Amino acid sequence: MAAITASMVAELRAKTDAPMMECKKALTEADGNMEKAEEILRVKLGNKAGKAASRVTAEGMVASHIAGNTGALIEVNCETDFVSKNELFAGFCAALAKLVAENDPADVAALSALPLSMEGFGPTVEDVRKGLIGKIGENMTIRRFKRYSGGGQLATYLHGVRIGVMVEFDGDAVAAKDVAMHIAAMKPVATSSADVPAELVAKERSIAEQKAAESGKPADIIAKMVEGAVQKYLKEVSLLDQVFVKAADGKQTVAQYLKGANTTVKGFTLYVVGEGIEKKQDDFAAEVAAQVAAAQKA
Repeated sequence: MAAITASMVAELRAKTDAPMMECKKALTEADGNMEKAEEILRVKLGNKAGKAASRVTAEGMVASHIAGNTGALIEVNCETDFVSKNELFAGFCAALAKLVAENDPADVAALSALPLSMEGFGPTVEDVRKGLIGKIGENMTIRRFKRYSGGGQLATYLHGVRIGVMVEFDGDAVAAKDVAMHIAAMKPVATSSADVPAELVAKERSIAEQKAAESGKPADIIAKMVEGAVQKYLKEVSLLDQVFVKAADGKQTVAQYLKGANTTVKGFTLYVVGEGIEKKQDDFAAEVAAQVAAAQKA
């Protein structure tokens, strides 16, 4: 039986991107033959999906699909920015957006069960996802999607692969596209102030109350300060109240721009890749040292 050294394990990992312990097992099975061990791992690549499932996916892509008055926006996550630019990953995301638009799945689980075949993987979306994890070597997760089919016109804007917007509107397509770009830049949380989620308003009011209380002013003045702060916040986060990014005078609001274009925005969806996901900060050198040490002890 050939001796399996840490350097052999590291070399095989560099070639295959397989986990350290899997590399050691393959080398042991191949009696130290590097080429045979690599072949063993390539056969087992599909099994990497389970091992990768615990890794954080804070990178990824937003994709869209529109067919007539039906459309979908979807966010799919991966581990690194490098994979977010991978053609296979991009193809998978585009296929998912089309599936959502055409099939109206209730949730991610329903989408995952829909028929799909790619790169020899299938017959379901979940099978393709697992197969691509094995082939590319990174965890991938379908995070969220939004489908539109209410009869309104649809416009979409993708800023690279990380920011995606879909707008449902009636009126001028150019104006709708401009507003989609505005949304990507200014990131409103709702179409109008009345649509801002109550929990966000309550949070902002609480912050304003705490700040105002520190002023030492009379209660009636504090109440006005708080209300003024809340109203200012609502204008900042409501699409129609925001100053349009292309406003020539620097004052025209989105509502005024849309009125001039005889266009109405019925709703929108904004996805920013990884928003709200805690990205793990790894000490790569320490991780490699720990894996090598574990491989030597095993």
